[in-house]
Order: sequence, then structure tokens, then C-alpha cells
Amino acid sequence: MKKLWKNCHIATMQNGQYSSIEHAAMVTSGQHIHWIGTFDDVPADAYSETIDLNGAWVTPGLIDCHTHSVFGGNRSVEFEKRLQGVSYAEIAASGGGIASTVRATREASEQQLLASALKRVRCLLKDGVTTIEIKSGYGLDYANERKMLRVIRQIAETLPMTVRSTCLAAHALPPEYQDQSDAYIEHICNEMLPKLYQEGLVDAVDAFCEYLAFSPAQVERVFKTAQSLNLPIKLHAEQLSSLGGSSLAARYQALSADHLEFMTEEDVKAMATAGTVAVLLPGAFYFLRETQYPPLQSLQQHGVRIALSSDLNPGTSPALSLRLMMNMGSTLFRLTPEQ
Repeated sequence: MKKLWKNCHIATMQNGQYSSIEHAAMVTSGQHIHWIGTFDDVPADAYSETIDLNGAWVTPGLIDCHTHSVFGGNRSVEFEKRLQGVSYAEIAASGGGIASTVRATREASEQQLLASALKRVRCLLKDGVTTIEIKSGYGLDYANERKMLRVIRQIAETLPMTVRSTCLAAHALPPEYQDQSDAYIEHICNEMLPKLYQEGLVDAVDAFCEYLAFSPAQVERVFKTAQSLNLPIKLHAEQLSSLGGSSLAARYQALSADHLEFMTEEDVKAMATAGTVAVLLPGAFYFLRETQYPPLQSLQQHGVRIALSSDLNPGTSPALSLRLMMNMGSTLFRLTPEQ
């Protein structure tokens, strides 16, 4: 049966341009939109239910495709350190950054992680997000990565939204593998990732390709394992330096390469050929007070599809609004509202 939604304003992309319908109405049939237009033009039909939206705005559901919503503790002290001139790399080298969140996440129970994550994700839901990707990567061993991924599955069961889980075990080097990055990558590929996949906890695989994380050669080993499991891949690439990670991601037909401040034109061309999406994260750019901009002109010139995401995480983008990221995409990266 069809439902009539009335007394609203609807944001739309009619004729390829963003616009709005004032004094609008919408007809749905099951999970599908059947009709949209002004209330005066509502089709004469029998409706099982009429819902008055009291002047609210109806928008397309937003997709937050890069978040780290599940974590323990907080890293607010790092904000003050950065204001005093301490860099992201220096904070990480002193035991802060991702390592501090790993400690707090390992100490937290599954129930505690779920309770805190639900508060954050509910904020995004209220902001218009209907689909969200959530990464692991703060456990860095089998038991704690599994704990995080189980929490992500529970979020999907709890909230009325689509939730996808990404295994980011190759996020940083855990303390028990100090100075043994190759051995940790082998552990991910031979033990951790296959087990987590077999348990049905993984929808995609990600890694952090950066001089303070993992090399392109190490990331490629993770990609090959993901490929053998028929899992799609994503990549944190070119955030702090140019290592060719986005070109590597393109060679493996990655869904996306994310951050991209230091990518080259060759990287852009590789992503354009592969159809890999460029995910820009203005929240992290803003919070870290970066000065190196992603190559927007080159991305647009070569036809690379661009997405914006919150990068919700405790250290470098504690952002709970994808609409704010859209604003930052315009004010910081000069993307137009239509783009």
C-alpha cells in the first residue's frame, strides 16, 4: 500500500541541478519512492496512511563512507599539544595518537564500546546519515579487532540505518610487534583477516599507507589477502606524504582512496582509470591545520568521482555532522554546493 507524506519541503536534484520543492509531498510504496512533487499535484489514489511532516525538510539519505566510530577513551589533550606546535607525527612517536586509543579500546568491554559508539552514530543519524561505514583498527590483535567488529554488527542491529564494517587491522603497529612491522603484516594476512572474514564480520579491508604506518609493499600484501577472500579494499593514502598509495589502490580496483592531500597527477590518472573514488576528509584537514590541499582541479579535470566523509575519530576529526563536512568542503576545498 502507498503512503502519502505531506506538509514538507523536499531537496532534490531535478534536471541535474540542486533545487527544492516548496509545499511538497511524497508518495512511497514499500521501501521505494513512488512520486515527488507539490502537494497540489498529489495523484488521486487510495493511501494506507497520511503522514504530516509539519514543515520539515526531506533530503536524500547521506552516506558517511569513512568513520572510526567505535573506540575507547578520548584524545582531547592532543588538541592542546597541537596548538602548542607539536605535530601529529611527534604525538604518535611519543605514544599518543592511535596508540593511546588502542590502549583505551583494549581496556574497554564490548558493552562499553557499543554504548559509546551508539551515542556518536545516533548524532550522525539525526544529521541525515542513513548509511555509514565503520572501521576497526584500534584493537590491533585478533581478540580486540574482533571485539570492535562485533560492536559494528550490533550497531547495525540496533539502529535503522545501513552499516558496513571495514577491517583496518593495518592501521598502526601494536606494541607487541614493536620494530616488527613485516611480522605483524604476516599475522594480519595469515591469521587475523581470514578468521574475521570466516566469522562474517568483515565487509571490506582498509590500511594506512604512510611513513609512520605501513609501506606500499606491506599494504599490497594485505590487498592480496583481501583479494583472495573476495573482499573489496579501501586505503588511507597520501595524507602526510606522497608514497603512491592511491596508485596502488587503483591497481587493485579499490572502492576508494581517502585523504589524498599529497597525491600526484599520476595518482589521479590511475584512480580515474580504475574508477576509484577520492574520499576527501575536510574535518581532519581542518583539525590538523593542514596547508597541503588535495588536488581538486586535477581530480575534476580527470573525472575522478569525489566524496566527502566525516572521518569521525577521537584524535584528528571528532566530528559528528556530515552536513558540517559539506560546509567545510565548500569553505576549505572550494567545492560548490552543487558538487
